[in-house]
Amino acid sequence: MRLSSLADYAVVMLSAAARHGIGGRLTATSLSEETGVPLPTAQKLMGRLAAAGLLVSTRGTGGGFALARGPGAISLADIVEAVEGPIALTACVDDHRHDCGLESACRVKPHWGVVNGTIRSALGGVSLETLSGVQASGVSA
Repeated sequence: MRLSSLADYAVVMLSAAARHGIGGRLTATSLSEETGVPLPTAQKLMGRLAAAGLLVSTRGTGGGFALARGPGAISLADIVEAVEGPIALTACVDDHRHDCGLESACRVKPHWGVVNGTIRSALGGVSLETLSGVQASGVSA
């Protein structure tokens, strides 16, 4: 299992945003320069992260993006799902998909939900605060 480059870049960008504090106004350009994420990718990701409710945008002079909530309230699972969609290790954990040729006789299928839930929970237990090294007070650790 491996995160896509987009999910990895989203974590890097939000970690940088967290170091600027919850009220810090950022642009795709500033985050691109700070993190090394290519500008077109940064722009694309900021749109996805805003659509997922992890960033808020403000238009006009002094506008830009900011964290929608504190870094302690944003999990690694939130970030991954904002970019990748719901965490689903196999097609069988997605109730809407029935494209597996083994589905009717598979004895493992009932257990994939537990495995998927465990991984989702593990990612949900890692906060942006931890990833960014920012403590609740906003001071770097």
